[in-house]
Formats: sequence, structure tokens, C-alpha cells
Amino acid sequence: MAGNKSPSRAGLLLEYAAFFSPSQRPMSHDSNRLALSRRFSVAPMMDWTDRHCRFFLRQLSRHALLYTEMVTTGALIHGDRERFLRYSECEHPIALQLGGSNPQDLATCAKMAEEHGYDEVNLNVGCPSDRVQNNMIGACLMGHPALVADCVKAMQDAVNIPVTVKHRIGINGRDSYAELCDFVGQVRDAGCRSFTVHARIAILEGLSPKENREIPPLRYDVAAQLKQDFPDLEIILNGGIKTLEECEQHLQTFDGVMLGREAYHNPYLLSQVDSRLFGAADAGITRMDALLALKPYVEQHLREGGTLHHVSRHVLGLAQGFPGARRFRQLLSVDIHKVQDPLALLDQAAELLRGH
Repeated sequence: MAGNKSPSRAGLLLEYAAFFSPSQRPMSHDSNRLALSRRFSVAPMMDWTDRHCRFFLRQLSRHALLYTEMVTTGALIHGDRERFLRYSECEHPIALQLGGSNPQDLATCAKMAEEHGYDEVNLNVGCPSDRVQNNMIGACLMGHPALVADCVKAMQDAVNIPVTVKHRIGINGRDSYAELCDFVGQVRDAGCRSFTVHARIAILEGLSPKENREIPPLRYDVAAQLKQDFPDLEIILNGGIKTLEECEQHLQTFDGVMLGREAYHNPYLLSQVDSRLFGAADAGITRMDALLALKPYVEQHLREGGTLHHVSRHVLGLAQGFPGARRFRQLLSVDIHKVQDPLALLDQAAELLRGH
């Protein structure tokens, strides 16, 4: 900004309004977009990282790489693909995460992602849910490295955007370091250059997905050894990271860090990502301005028949630890269902963020 002045609130609203047009049709890449970097990313999270959540997170950080919820190949091929692939232009850089194990189906869906303008397509080899196991999706694929390699090869042959893999450090019954190296080696040989490593094993029987995020111990040392043994690969660390101080520490070893639930429950953390991890000069957006930047987006969503709750449920963590925070959350989670003018409620909530 000229003279190093912070942008005005009105300027911010105009800037963001210009970028929230939805992408529903094939589009070409804009040369003005920020280059994709995996130095900091927000994890794909089912029911959470939908397009409304990603739009909000983008107000806080220009550089963070944002991932969609996992979308299965069956949903894209046989369902409402435009609904699943829809996003707003300002969400770039953005990656689509796919769930599936049929190479041809994954190639077809990767092509859809590229045609819709996504910057990356990622294969889920980390989700431990019973629902996905039954369809050969997620962490169970770590037991089938040759199949994962075939999937990656088919996807890469179909598109020019990067194809990446997110995986665990093992699964029960296949959790030795040698088996992890075998998995990464086979997928690397198929052409994958970037691996996001959730530094826990997945226990496929007896634990819920939530328990699989908490009970298996974090093994950052295993992920670090993987980076040491595969120095030519991009290794992104995921699992249990909660602060930017931890991010800075891990970035001394890894090529990038991925935050999941902490980024969702404490989203204002992202406001310092650009300055601390990417060297940006600006001080970051305020909580109040981040919420007000959503108004044009919310107005359009309401015109399309949506509700404020579709968007506001993702911003509740914006207020934490200061007077008015509880009232803020009540306004946007309870009172929201009782009012005739949701935009006025948004303004009221924004006032509670003033000065914080």
C-alpha cells in the first residue's frame, strides 16, 4: 500500500467484493494470482472446509493454501459436480482433495478439477473412517502402495496441475518405517513430488476418526526421518500443530506445515501467517474487518436462497478470550435463527470485535 498505510474498511470491502464471484464453469488461470506455496496450508476437514469457510479464511491470509473437504470420485462423476466444485475466485490458491481408488475415475475427476481452475489436486490416503474404508478410500490405501502409485500416475497423465498425496505414517499391521518408505518410494516413482504427512498411524479397527486424531501418538521424528531420507521430495508436516511458533520451528525441518482443527477453532491465527511465514509487510487484518469483509458475500448468498448460518457457523472462533466473545458467539449461533435482518445482526456482532 502507498505510504505503508493500512487499507480503509471501505477499501477492503470493495476489494473483497470484487473477488467473491463464484467459479462454477471452466476458467483459465489468472496471471495475477499468488503462486501456490505449501509453506502453510489449512487441512481438508469434512463438514468444515466448505466454500463458505474457505472464503472466510482467505480474508485472514492471502498466502495460505486452502483445501476443500474431501470429495469422492463417485460424488463428482454421478452427483452434482457443480455444487461440489464451486468456489469463489478469491479462494486461490486452492486445492481439491479427492477420495477414491479407481485410477480412471480419479483421472476423470482430476481433469474436472483442472477445468474448474483448481491449483492442485490431492489424493486422500489418510482418512481412517469406516465409511471410506468400505469403499477403499483413505488410510486403508496405505496397505496398497502399488494401487496408490497407479492412481497418482493416472491423475498426473490427465492434468498439468500438481498431484499430491496426504497420508499417515502407517496403519495398524503396516506401521514400520520400512513400510512407510516403501509406500512413499512407490508413489514417488509414479511421479508424486509432494507428500503431506500426518505424523500418526491410523488404527483402522476400533477407533473413531476423532480417536484416530488423538490416541495414536504423534511421531514428528518419523516424519523428519522421511524428509532426511527423501530430500528431493516436498514433505509437509500435519498433526497436532497449534501455534505459529511451532510452525516456525517445524519449518526448519520440513518444507511446509498444515494446520487442521486449530485453524478452524482459532482462525485469527491466520491473520499473522502472511507476515510471519511469508514475509509480508502488512500487519494483518483486524477481527472486525475480517467479519465485515464477509458482508458482500453474505448478501449474495442470501439472494441465492442461503442463510447466514451457512457462513456464520465458521466464524465463531474469531472471538476468544476477551469481553464480548461469548455474546458474539451467541449472536451468530443462537440469535441468528430469531432475527428478520441477518445483516444487521452481522453488524452487531462486528461491533463486539472492535478493538480486539
